[in-house]
Amino acid sequence: MRISICAVGRLRAGPEKLLIDDYLTRFDRTGRGLGLGPARVVEVEDKKNGGMGAEAALLRKALPKGAVICTLDERGRVMSSPDFANRLIKWRDAGRQDLALVIGGADGIGPSLRAEADFSLSFGAMVWPHMLVRVMLAEQIYRAANILSGGPYHRV
Repeated sequence: MRISICAVGRLRAGPEKLLIDDYLTRFDRTGRGLGLGPARVVEVEDKKNGGMGAEAALLRKALPKGAVICTLDERGRVMSSPDFANRLIKWRDAGRQDLALVIGGADGIGPSLRAEADFSLSFGAMVWPHMLVRVMLAEQIYRAANILSGGPYHRV
């Protein structure tokens, strides 16, 4: 199952990009044997400042056809890392070939796109900068593959 992190905004070179690239490279190596991956980041940018609606339209165009849509949203479900790993495997085992993890801009994800989502995930009640959410999500994707492969990275 291929994984796309579809996000509003362009991430410039810097520590966040280095971390994302590192975690996704690790994920690709670990996930390959599990039928997970590759993972990629797809960025969209609303250059006309059309707000959440315009961002949602751009994100919708970036979604792979037929993908499971999982939004990252403060109203979503808070999960443990093992539960997230199991969710990925359930989607894979259901024959889903693509998963789109959607990160909105500064104002979040437009209501129409949120309504289309198959699942919504939250990293807790706190608000996180959307660029940092990318890093945290990339790490959790790698952690999920490591959990599923029985690797030592995740300790309980």
